Amino acid sequence: MSTEILWIEPAGALVLGYLLGAIPFGLILTKLTGAGDLRAIGSGNIGATNVLRTGRKGLAAATLLLDVLKGWLAVALSEAIFPGQGAIAAVGVFFGHCYPVWLGFRGGKGVATFMGITLALCWPCALIYAVLWLGLIALLRVSSVAGMIAALSTPLTAALFGRFDMVLLFLGLSLVVLWKHRANIDRLMAGTEPKVGGGRG
Repeated sequence: MSTEILWIEPAGALVLGYLLGAIPFGLILTKLTGAGDLRAIGSGNIGATNVLRTGRKGLAAATLLLDVLKGWLAVALSEAIFPGQGAIAAVGVFFGHCYPVWLGFRGGKGVATFMGITLALCWPCALIYAVLWLGLIALLRVSSVAGMIAALSTPLTAALFGRFDMVLLFLGLSLVVLWKHRANIDRLMAGTEPKVGGGRG
């Protein structure tokens, strides 16, 4: 088999994942419902936490669910079309969400989409992810802390459940989540990070 043919399936999975990931559901929903341009609200982020700052809880919930769904769907579709390329699609959808080309590569922070990826690749990991993420938000009311801890749990839970093939992938994606939260980390260290429903995040 030629090198060109060998690259078709992983390249297809990567592109499929990226295109799904780059759909900015938060921005689309807020514009369609007259809630304004999400990029001019709060932190300017396109994720569910910033959508919540519009005062539309239903829109925030819908954004959260759709961002999770696209993470899962990218992997599931890839496995159906390009068997064995789910991990490649996971990389594509994650970076599509975080760095969408049509928004000048300024996207979300990847927490919800990462959960959808874990749901597709290791559902027990996703269960722990969800419990940590939602539980810590309820307990601490600091979205960034909850999201970062949930993301960082994934390489550990992958190893715990014997999915050693996922450890490096999950570790890499969780480190990108940390990078995307660097401004939040600075505010946490300064003691100025807002609670859920507050200002920038």
